[in-house]
Amino acid sequence: MTKIARLFTCLALAAILLAVLSGCGGGEKQRAQETAAGIPEKDRDYVVNLGYYNCDHMTAACIAKDTGIFEELGLKVNVTGNGKVPEAMAAGQMDAGYVGNSGSMRAYIKGSPIIVAANNHVGGSYYLVASNDITDPQQLIGKQLALGTNPEKTSISWITMANELGLPIEGKHYEVLNMSDKDEYFALKAGKLTAYSTCDPWASMAEYEKTGHVLAVAGKLPSGEWGICCAFHLSKKFASEHPELARLMVLAHTRAMQYIYTRPVHSAEIFAKNYNVPEEVALMTIWKKTVAEGRTLTWKIDLNNWQRQIDLELEAGTLDAAPNLDEFIQPQYLNESGADDFDTFIREKVDPVFPVGMPYEEWKEKAFKLEGKTV
Repeated sequence: MTKIARLFTCLALAAILLAVLSGCGGGEKQRAQETAAGIPEKDRDYVVNLGYYNCDHMTAACIAKDTGIFEELGLKVNVTGNGKVPEAMAAGQMDAGYVGNSGSMRAYIKGSPIIVAANNHVGGSYYLVASNDITDPQQLIGKQLALGTNPEKTSISWITMANELGLPIEGKHYEVLNMSDKDEYFALKAGKLTAYSTCDPWASMAEYEKTGHVLAVAGKLPSGEWGICCAFHLSKKFASEHPELARLMVLAHTRAMQYIYTRPVHSAEIFAKNYNVPEEVALMTIWKKTVAEGRTLTWKIDLNNWQRQIDLELEAGTLDAAPNLDEFIQPQYLNESGADDFDTFIREKVDPVFPVGMPYEEWKEKAFKLEGKTV
């Protein structure tokens, strides 16, 4: 072998060794450094303020934080749970947030400088939970219900469930209270509340601890099609002044959802820690979101879903006017983020492993096995 040949051989072996070492621990750090290098100099020390409610629909926030997705993308993010996200964004105190569609549309119409950058949850998993002594929905009339003030004007989910149960929708027929979902659960547990409307995990918690039971579920729209429950929002100021960070935040949002679909057990561990619930409750909640009720967690922007939701809420009176969707929804941040196509991801990575409707125990056993964990 000539000296030149030996030199090329040594260089090739060195390159292979470097690649192996990178794959054994340095790969993620290197990718994060490369991603951070693409962030404009003025943005590298910017700390993004992200808000979410303590609701299972919005779990992607804490998943992105605790799995290191933000760090891998070179992002510095301050995550705040259970804050008043639309109000904080309007006041310039929050750059991005997970917000319920009804609240965000009302805020936008009133001038709040927020836009939709990606979807988050199409619907389902909103419940009316009652104390165990309630055996007939009519027993709720005149009782203490945590529905928020003027529920007939603010909650399409309550209206849907009340109509299903044959109950009057107007708050005047009950002693209505305005509380956070978590506080609602503990109030019912303490015997100081008769019923409450909530997202998970606070319905599953009531059933898990046998302190209450689900009377009704608001899932698909009365038409049988999906609407929109909540979305991933950006403040206009943040998006215009830091467009690369805005795109990376949207990308992190989509990657967190992918993690929930493909690593549900670890996601449930993170969920349980952040929401202070048992891991079994977290597992049940993630199963509902990703398998039992369909692929309800999604970053795909479907304008038909939005329009159906708006039409329903205008008819019900929970919206006084419709937002201009061409202005309110800004899909370019998602389209330019480099995110995977949602439908392709589900078809290739989720459907073959966890088909829709897979029974809970079967899903749980398979999920633990695939992640190398013991049930």
